[in-house]
Amino acid sequence: MDKEKVLEIHDVSVIYDDRNGGEPVKALSGVNLTIEQGELVVALGASGCGKTTLLNLMAGFIQPSKGYLTLGNSGVEGLPRVTMGREIGDQIIGPGAERGVVFQKHALFPWLDVIENTAFGLKLQGVEKNERLDRAAKYLELVGLKDFHHHKVYQLSGGMQQRVGIARALTNDPSILLLDEPLGALDALTRETLQELLLDAWQATNKMMFFITHSVEEALFMASRLIVMSPRPGRITHSFELDFNRRFLACRDARAVKSMPDFIEMREKVLSIIHQDEKPEVAA
Repeated sequence: MDKEKVLEIHDVSVIYDDRNGGEPVKALSGVNLTIEQGELVVALGASGCGKTTLLNLMAGFIQPSKGYLTLGNSGVEGLPRVTMGREIGDQIIGPGAERGVVFQKHALFPWLDVIENTAFGLKLQGVEKNERLDRAAKYLELVGLKDFHHHKVYQLSGGMQQRVGIARALTNDPSILLLDEPLGALDALTRETLQELLLDAWQATNKMMFFITHSVEEALFMASRLIVMSPRPGRITHSFELDFNRRFLACRDARAVKSMPDFIEMREKVLSIIHQDEKPEVAA
């Protein structure tokens, strides 16, 4: 049986140089975070808090100015996960197939049909054609597109295109799925449908997922753990263990879950934290 994976972020800071010669921009400062197998971690915070920077670090698109990230096995039971002062795991130094990314815009290839788009990553990895098409078909069925294998991208609605992007990321069988506001450009009804679809995919695959959103309601509904980040420089200031997603998976009634008194209470609490963070500091 494969060991469970864990992604760890160790005292990470990111500073961007100003291209116009101004002061460097401190995007993240002293971020520590662990994501374990089967967790759906959602990041929330005011604009400019570094959510996307954090995801780009996990994806390997950028490197930290300080600290490091690892993705590896969760270790041997009963033994510490540290060797020679360094945590067990492979350091993230660039993009890799073990980290799947779903963007806000679908980033599909218009000259390929749905199943070819879905299987494209496996083709790059040299997987034999029948195997990659079988695997792609499995995940297209999971996202409700089993009857659309040979449609072109332009024949699909925005929500269906995003489903293809999710299926493509899952087909590569990554250890963690990174979702950068994947539902932000969709209408309200389609967005709710895809929230439910993502939770079904999470339950079916037991993947680690890291999800960015600007919607407090979406964050609470999706997250098994919610992290709230401060404005620049971004830091994790609050962390909440939540079970609203599992309540939905048990009852299949999203509106009932979002109407629960403790959901509403938590929504107001998180909104208060974010609004407080957005207030400008007043000089003494």
